[in-house]
Amino acid sequence: MTSSALDQSAVLEALRRVRDPDRNDDIVSLKMVSGIVIRDGNVGFTLEIDPQRAERLEATRKAAEAAVADLEGVLSVSAVMTAERPAPANQAAPRGNQSKMVLDGVKTILAVASGKGGVGKSTTAVNLAAAFCLMGLRTGLMDADIYGPSIPRMLGLSGQPETASGDKKLLPMQAHGLACMSMGMLVAEDTPMIWRGPMVMGAIEQMLADVEWGHLDILVIDLPPGTGDAQLTLSQRVPLTGAVIVSTPQDIALIDARKGLNMFRKVAVPVVGLIENMSYFTCPHCGERSEIFGHGGARAEAARIGADFLGEIPLDIRIRQNADGGQPILMAEPDGEHAKRYLDIGKKIWEKLTLLSQTDKAPRIVVN
Repeated sequence: MTSSALDQSAVLEALRRVRDPDRNDDIVSLKMVSGIVIRDGNVGFTLEIDPQRAERLEATRKAAEAAVADLEGVLSVSAVMTAERPAPANQAAPRGNQSKMVLDGVKTILAVASGKGGVGKSTTAVNLAAAFCLMGLRTGLMDADIYGPSIPRMLGLSGQPETASGDKKLLPMQAHGLACMSMGMLVAEDTPMIWRGPMVMGAIEQMLADVEWGHLDILVIDLPPGTGDAQLTLSQRVPLTGAVIVSTPQDIALIDARKGLNMFRKVAVPVVGLIENMSYFTCPHCGERSEIFGHGGARAEAARIGADFLGEIPLDIRIRQNADGGQPILMAEPDGEHAKRYLDIGKKIWEKLTLLSQTDKAPRIVVN
């Protein structure tokens, strides 16, 4: 089989060789397979299961991955088990997976992620959102970092959101042309969130579904750092159009960035590309350039794993000062060098998201 012959029918045919250990039939005939995605030799799909059988079916999931991996032209395979939930009667089923949330009026959703904390992910998310806004896009920004919400401080927001008239939904707060929501708007800044995973996910889902986002061209979600349960569940539950990964150049950060990329691949979320933050430092006095954390690591890693490199952002005190002062550097210095960098990255991301939103990248496969 040539790589050009690698299509959904070939994947389904391979999966027909995998049998459910309890129901005496193959997983395709049992209609367990959905959401097949094939992109440049990388294959992803979901197995819809009874959650009570998840542990028993782990071997079946691995067998399904192995069956598809044997096909010619396959570079990687990711199979994800998901518990299917029926949609409410008054709600249309979303694209690709019925357990996905539906955000009416939101055209595209971008996740900004990092494999570890301390790489400037939230600063990058805020400035990317500001870039989209300056590009003329109706932009929302949601801070999904429940334990360390920083978006209100970076946007100079205080107070609490109001409730929509005649509705129980919250109205997002407005700052610099952005519609914003964060747990930091609902609790005092110094209040620790001592919550377990299910409570965190409940809060994140409420900030998405119970907020009147209105009509947005793009909603930017600042994910918590890492690749834990909250990040994985949010990636599975929210209909993400794509994700970007922020990393610093040094090896230890790139290892964690690689984990973040693999997480998105496992849940069939397209990774738009990598951004190298704190790429270098230029002395404001003598102009000497110092590569404090190394340089070019994210570009090299992107090339190694077959992802796009979106650009590099230097380590600069003005970016930090403006973030601490509640004003993204794009708003403070719209004609400055840093603004141009963020705008360039924002344009690249928007072009890719537009393509992804126009082409159904996660079709629902119905097998008769």
